[in-house]
Amino acid sequence: MRLDKFLKVSRLIKRRTVANEACDAGRVLVNGKTAKAGLNVKSGDILEIQFGNKTVKVEVLDVKDTAKKEEAKELFRYL
Repeated sequence: MRLDKFLKVSRLIKRRTVANEACDAGRVLVNGKTAKAGLNVKSGDILEIQFGNKTVKVEVLDVKDTAKKEEAKELFRYL
């Protein structure tokens, strides 16, 4: 699944366009490397997202095309 879509489905970022802009600005790292929005995300990947001066680090546990609000928390684990 594309990185921008995963960020939206997992509810880490609310809108896909915002996720896309964060990737373009270089604020999203996958396994320690700057990632583009089209990068394929798989379970086991480590994502780092920079929100201003705060950084969120998560591990991808599962990849689904759609997820309800309650299920979204099960797609990743905070590190």
